[in-house]
Amino acid sequence: MARRKIRIDEDIILRKVSRPIDEITPKIKALVEDMIETMIYANGVGLAAPQVGVLRRVVVIDVGEGPVIMINPEIIETEGEQEGIEGCLSVPGKSGTVTRPFRVVAKATDIEGKEFIIEGEEFMARAICHELDHLEGKLYTDIAVDIITEE
Repeated sequence: MARRKIRIDEDIILRKVSRPIDEITPKIKALVEDMIETMIYANGVGLAAPQVGVLRRVVVIDVGEGPVIMINPEIIETEGEQEGIEGCLSVPGKSGTVTRPFRVVAKATDIEGKEFIIEGEEFMARAICHELDHLEGKLYTDIAVDIITEE
């Protein structure tokens, strides 16, 4: 495992759409391990592959219950609405208010290639939406209001 460099806001790769993963190869497994290590080291809650310079559809999320690996994730259902403060490892020193669904259901593939369904509410729903936005080349700052620069 290795920590990877996190790409910052102005990096063009963060604005590109990621490609699906057709096969879970040793290279993809190593990427996932590196992403988890990088996320933990940076005190993040989630990390998407584009944030470490790889345009592939994989995210890792840990809201305090251990890492969730989502390969080729897709939101299949949303419900309600919530507003909250978000930050991002790729947009250091800033935060902003973002409206997201209160509840999200997504399907994805795990590291062993098995499809699964994940349901998240509140913070987990917010994390899923935030990370999947990265796969589409979007940052939370695109939809945030009241962006604050932290000192």
